[in-house]
Amino acid sequence: MNLRWLAATGCLVGALAMGVGACGGDDDNGGGGGGGGDTSGGKTLTVYSSLPLQGAQRTQTTAVVNGVKLALEQAGGKAGDFTVKYQSLDDSTAQAGAWTPEQTQANARKAAEDSATALYIGEFNSGASAVSIPILNEAGVPQISPANTAVGLTSDAPGASPGEPEKYYPSGNRTYTRIVPKDTIQGAALVGVMKQDGCTKVFMTNDKEVYGAGLAKNIELSAKDQGLTLVANEPIDKNAPNYRSLASKAKGDGADCFVYSGITANNGVQLFKDFAAALPDAKLYGPDGVAEEGFFSPKEGGIPADVASRVKVTVATLPPDEYPPDGQEFFKQYATKYGDKQPSPYAIYGYEAMRLGLDAIGRSKTGNKEDIVKALFDTKDRQSVLGTYSIDENGDTTLTDYGVYSISNGELKFDTTIKAQGT
Repeated sequence: MNLRWLAATGCLVGALAMGVGACGGDDDNGGGGGGGGDTSGGKTLTVYSSLPLQGAQRTQTTAVVNGVKLALEQAGGKAGDFTVKYQSLDDSTAQAGAWTPEQTQANARKAAEDSATALYIGEFNSGASAVSIPILNEAGVPQISPANTAVGLTSDAPGASPGEPEKYYPSGNRTYTRIVPKDTIQGAALVGVMKQDGCTKVFMTNDKEVYGAGLAKNIELSAKDQGLTLVANEPIDKNAPNYRSLASKAKGDGADCFVYSGITANNGVQLFKDFAAALPDAKLYGPDGVAEEGFFSPKEGGIPADVASRVKVTVATLPPDEYPPDGQEFFKQYATKYGDKQPSPYAIYGYEAMRLGLDAIGRSKTGNKEDIVKALFDTKDRQSVLGTYSIDENGDTTLTDYGVYSISNGELKFDTTIKAQGT
């Protein structure tokens, strides 16, 4: 089944260089600014989102914002006894066409300095969250990411860098949560798919960023555990004109499969073109970081059809009919509201991020940031549009499903769901 609704899924990614951008602006995406009250006892609270609203991720982040807005509208703009306002912020710039550290810092500071702030939904890119988490944590602001997967944001498990995750939490307390599975699970899923497809020698490259380098480590460790031979894990220069020498090395190493750990924005399209040319019979793989139109759609500058036919990607999102009944109903409601019958599945993650946040605000009783954080981390066996999940002590979801997709006619095509086990 071709999934037009997945036309711009995925990058759950990044590092302190770039992510990839997305839609609109921050003027009227949420139906209101940071108005009045304070979180100690006021009646009006503000939820901010911070997403790359310019560049290649436009379709995805538009869907996240729309999902957030729909959840708040259905709640009547309320959480318990509190009135909730929403303000959408852009962590990208027109010049970069992607998130930037400077813009992310500005967004996080805006939320941190607003006494009415109850919740911050973001970031979309893991590298951006590496910037915003410490600022928000110091101010005690609760945070929910609808997309991050980098292990080191929450854990020192394999895939984390030295000093992670402690360096993100200067207060000593956790304030960050996410509703997508982390990359220990994605790494295992990618290796599992490659093994199932008969790969024997895999050449891997990574983009050296928070997301890409961390996921590459997870793939390395999972390959060892599952008995798959990796012949290389080569960091790339995102500004290189081509990767023919690396691709030639892969050919010399006898690689029959290639996997890239990184994001489209870091020259992913050129990378796949060069490896496809050097390894004409090899199978090609990528993570959610390339699961977007800018990678898989030739109309958007993506890989050509002859390369795409050999590619598979893993994504935490699933097609609508793979979600529980509440999730399927959400997609119907979204289509009615926005006239989009096949939205990016990140719509449901924006929706659930706001739903979870509103629930936590209500359960807090006080609207205090500290109590909202506690309520988030007390989330257990929550029955949601994504399925039933809990938030663990690190801030991670207990969901583990990843979808495997091929590419056909410039669209992602769902193949199967992998219930990979991560640590």
